[in-house]
Amino acid sequence: MAGRGPSGLNILLLNHYAGSPALGMEFRPYYLAREWVRLGHAVQIVGADYSHVRARQPRAGDEVLDGIRYRWLATPPYQGNGLGRVRNIWSFLRRAWADAPRLQQAFRPDVVIASSTYPMDIWVARHIARPVGAKLVYEVHDLWPLSPIELSGMSPRHPFIRLVQAAEDAAYRDADVVVSMLPKVHDYMASRGLDLRKLHIVPNGIALDDWQAPPQPLRDDVAQALDEARRAGRMVVGYAGSMGLPNALDALLDAAVLLRGVGLQFVLVGDGHERARLARRIADERLEHVTLLPPVPKAQVPSLLARIDIAYIGWQQVPIYRFGIAPNKLMDYMMAGVPVLHSVDAGNDPVAEAGCGLTVAPEAPPAIAAGLRQLAAASAEERRAMGQRGRQFVRAHHSYAVLARRFLEALA
Repeated sequence: MAGRGPSGLNILLLNHYAGSPALGMEFRPYYLAREWVRLGHAVQIVGADYSHVRARQPRAGDEVLDGIRYRWLATPPYQGNGLGRVRNIWSFLRRAWADAPRLQQAFRPDVVIASSTYPMDIWVARHIARPVGAKLVYEVHDLWPLSPIELSGMSPRHPFIRLVQAAEDAAYRDADVVVSMLPKVHDYMASRGLDLRKLHIVPNGIALDDWQAPPQPLRDDVAQALDEARRAGRMVVGYAGSMGLPNALDALLDAAVLLRGVGLQFVLVGDGHERARLARRIADERLEHVTLLPPVPKAQVPSLLARIDIAYIGWQQVPIYRFGIAPNKLMDYMMAGVPVLHSVDAGNDPVAEAGCGLTVAPEAPPAIAAGLRQLAAASAEERRAMGQRGRQFVRAHHSYAVLARRFLEALA
């Protein structure tokens, strides 16, 4: 397939975990690709047909969604981060490598982007790009292998970590362009051999279309929980997103214990490895002012956030965040115009930059409780002004229409 028009590019994006609004995370490949298609480029996404972060899995094969070509490669299912996930990764990489001739001949890419969180797809992307003279791009979500070393305690001498390190070094050496979602990576990447002239920062963002369309009604159980909080005269502290260890939701529950009887209802909506344990804790400690609910479809997120008073996002106290953070749900919070309580110590802080809430120390329940008290005590006008600043900030700096163009400028 040739490019669309005289200046159209054929962009091939390898992302093991690529998703869509219908499938669930990861959303970034879909939203960037949709903007590129609107700008007259052709996009082929290659992903695995099984990913632990999706709400629904696609069938292996080809499909077209909103003008974006998807190729789903058959991979084995898995649970957790053990050998099953490793087999899934290698299956995807092996099949993508074998599919290279077909992609080269049928799609004729001008740009090949390696963007699978782990860096081993750089070898596949290079295998596809070099014979056809395509520009090779490495997109960084998280710093691997540094993330599993610092977050999971894996030894730098572990064979898997050595392999990941070799892939990261190859990416910095061989890529024509490196795009990072994390903003404070310059020194680290330079220490691994990257020529910083290749580096461009393109953070996560939001799709304005999701917020301009009429909002979908909330699922009944979520609407009922919010209605009950209102009838009880309580302000709602909301959380919408993943429920894993990195989200530090125990610290929020500890703060909720300190805030019994102060007129706050905590409504946590989402799923993840920690959800069942958190539910048991809420029941065992009789936290009647905490409601835990299953995730809502992405199209209902604006309706959910429109009905909460304070949005919460928290992080663990870990050194890896010194390189910066790029959270999707924070962009949603800000676009919804909700004041945010941000519990973090990181290289950047969008909440402080935008002036759209308060930032407190991570994993510090007394500080979280004090921050929530402060936001709850603010006038409705003050909270509304915070929310408006957040919305203005994200529209100016984090819409995917802006970010997609910034990504393309990095390719020039």
